Amino acid sequence: WYEMVEEKSEDGEHYKLILKESDKVQHRLEDVGQQLSLAFNNEGSALAAGGEDGNLKVFEWPSMVIILDKAGAHKSVKDLDFSPDGKCLVSLGNSGPAKVWDLTSKSAIASLQKENDEVFCFCRFSVSNDMNQVLYIAAVTGKGGSIVTWDTKTWKRIGSKTAVRDTISAFNVSPDGKLLACGTTQGDVYILNSASKQVQTVVRKAHLGFVTALSFSHDSRALASVSLDSSARVTLIEENKKTGALSLWAILLVILLAIVVYLLKNQVKVAKSDLT
Repeated sequence: WYEMVEEKSEDGEHYKLILKESDKVQHRLEDVGQQLSLAFNNEGSALAAGGEDGNLKVFEWPSMVIILDKAGAHKSVKDLDFSPDGKCLVSLGNSGPAKVWDLTSKSAIASLQKENDEVFCFCRFSVSNDMNQVLYIAAVTGKGGSIVTWDTKTWKRIGSKTAVRDTISAFNVSPDGKLLACGTTQGDVYILNSASKQVQTVVRKAHLGFVTALSFSHDSRALASVSLDSSARVTLIEENKKTGALSLWAILLVILLAIVVYLLKNQVKVAKSDLT
């Protein structure tokens, strides 16, 4: 792995941080075959690894003491993610349901079934507006890419909504839980409101090839995307301003009130003329 180290500048008065390849080798990850997915928990104290052979392992980091070791968890492990509290891990395979693992009991506690023609692609835990944990699974369907939301207390499906017309090739959730990001096979990048699943920003042809990875900044104000074409891009995220919409509604309300007042005045005039 890589380590962040300080390096003194040429003038000897300043320091800069650089990435340096570590001399350390994690022997427990040697000779285990190709690993298709790696994930750290929020604290950086646990590492999950999913292999092409379908084996799933969770280690303490950096001691590499095994926490969970499940052979044949899936035919092939495609994606992994820890819950915000670090107590659970969700895993996806190339086919079939997603699985939720309790890291205390070291067993599967839920099997999340797909519906109709869904193919699960990516999984991400997050926190909803009411501060409850929620699980999002990006899926491919005949209509395009959809986002499936799951209740992490009952592990029941809350809802599903088509987000993009093209196949989702990358997916992530912002640290504050308010935004979802989807990259497509067409090279487009979508940023959605996590509550409504409405598209907030679209960057058409952000890349020439399909998007391979997405990552939000820690303050959720920027989104980095990389592609098969070896390009990287940073998209700045504008706040979803409601002031414009509120101003429009205020103007319409004033116009309606003016019309009502005008009609009432005319009715009064007509009534007076009838009396005379």
